[in-house]
Amino acid sequence: MSEQEHNADVITIDGPSGSGKGTISRLLANKLHWHFLDSGALYRLVGLAARNHAIAFDDEEALATLAAHLDVEFGADEDADETHIFLEGEEVSSVIRSEEAGNDASRVAAVQAVRDALYQRQRAFLRPPGLIADGRDMGTVIFPDARLKIFLTASLEERARRRYKQLKEKGLNANLSALLDELAQRDARDKNRSAAPLVPAADAVSIDTSDLSIDAVVAEVYGRWQRIQQA
Repeated sequence: MSEQEHNADVITIDGPSGSGKGTISRLLANKLHWHFLDSGALYRLVGLAARNHAIAFDDEEALATLAAHLDVEFGADEDADETHIFLEGEEVSSVIRSEEAGNDASRVAAVQAVRDALYQRQRAFLRPPGLIADGRDMGTVIFPDARLKIFLTASLEERARRRYKQLKEKGLNANLSALLDELAQRDARDKNRSAAPLVPAADAVSIDTSDLSIDAVVAEVYGRWQRIQQA
């Protein structure tokens, strides 16, 4: 561990798509004035870059090379509510939030060589005063020594409903039944892949967000962090 990493705390927030981890992570990072890692965006970017360069999703060597040399930049608005993401100089913040991009991310994330290529890039986000790391293997693989690990869950129906609402609010077409099927397939891929499957860390705190408000979840995680600090 580098001296920089040693002087920084990290809270990992893992969970399936639609569990609320992205929203909770961003709000918690703002509340603590910490850095924020959206690890899922990196995999979505690899998937998008693969499509842009006509690289097949079963070409593991080419995908790994692409991931290792990913030309990406992250920038935040002044209020830090939104992250602007640039791939090879082009803003793709909205593009990588599509359902297609999410499914592509799930496919490339199953490739161990891609995960290996992105490992150090994700670790590099850890710097003082601290980091909120959002993903699917943050607490199990990337930051296994995190002092607080959270695993968010929610029912499949609730996660599909949230995604449907999000897409409609953006003026995009959405079909609830199709979203249910896509999320179920993505869950199966993420949980059953051999490379860093989606599972809670042994010492993670699991929170079912199905019937909880965003503020309630943020308060729960923040409260747990405060108790760790005071112990």
